[in-house]
Amino acid sequence: MPYRLDIPDAPEDAFDRLVELGALDVAIVDGRLAAIMPDVVAVEAVAAALPGADVSARPAQARDDGSVWMLTPGRVRVRRWQFAPADSPPGADTLRMVDGPAFGTGLHPTTGLCLEAIDDEVTAWQPAAMLDVGTGSGILALAALHLGMRRVVAIDIDADAIRIADENARLNGLRSRLQLVRGGPEAIGGSWPLVVANVLTAPLVVMAPALARCLGRSGRIVLSGVRASLAPDVERAYRHLGMRPVRVETRDGWAALTFQASW
Repeated sequence: MPYRLDIPDAPEDAFDRLVELGALDVAIVDGRLAAIMPDVVAVEAVAAALPGADVSARPAQARDDGSVWMLTPGRVRVRRWQFAPADSPPGADTLRMVDGPAFGTGLHPTTGLCLEAIDDEVTAWQPAAMLDVGTGSGILALAALHLGMRRVVAIDIDADAIRIADENARLNGLRSRLQLVRGGPEAIGGSWPLVVANVLTAPLVVMAPALARCLGRSGRIVLSGVRASLAPDVERAYRHLGMRPVRVETRDGWAALTFQASW
C-alpha cells in the first residue's frame, strides 16, 4: 500500500529526487514538502536520496478508496461537469467540493460511471426527481441538480457523509432542492422515477427489495460499486424482482447496471 512522506526541511532538489524515485504525488502541504510513495520504494531509499533531511513516513489515505492516491484535491472533469476544490472560482460547469473523508470526488470509476448514467437518463427522458442512495459527498445528487432536476433526496447511514453533502450543496447554491436523510431506504417513503445507488455488491443485493419499493411506475435504477466479476449476482437479484436490464457499462474492473421497473 502506498505511504505518505512528510519532509519539513527538504533540500531544494527534493521534488526532482522524489519524482525520480517514483513518487505518485508531491506537493507543499501546510508549509512542508509531502509525497505519496509506492510501497516498492523503501523509506530508507528516500532518506538516502535526501541526505540530511528529516524524513517521516505514515500510512497514506486514498481519495475514493481503491482509486487514486493524491495529497490534495484537484480538478476532475467528467463529461459536462468539472469538480473542483472548495476555494476554486465558480463557473457554469463547476461544482465545488469541500475536502473531506466522504466517498465521491469524481476520481473513482464507479463515480464516473454513475455520473455518465445520470447524464444519459436526464438527457433522454428528463426525470423530475432522483433518490441518491449512499450519497457520500453528495456528488451524484449535486450533478443531477446541476442538470436542472427539480428535487433530489439523498440518504446515507454515515453522519459525516450527510454533513459533507450538506456543505457541498450549500457551497454550490443547491441546498434548497436537496433533501438529506440519515439512514437507509427504510428511513424514507415515497417513490422516484430515477434511483441511483453507488455502494457495494453485498448491500445492493440485500437492499434489492427495499430499493425496488422506491421505484415509481416504469422507473429506472442505476447500481454501481460493483466489481465487474460480480455484476451477474446483482443482475440476478434485481431480475428476480421483475426488473428489466437496460444497460451494463464497465470500466477498470468495475460495473454500473441500469434496470427498468416492470410495473
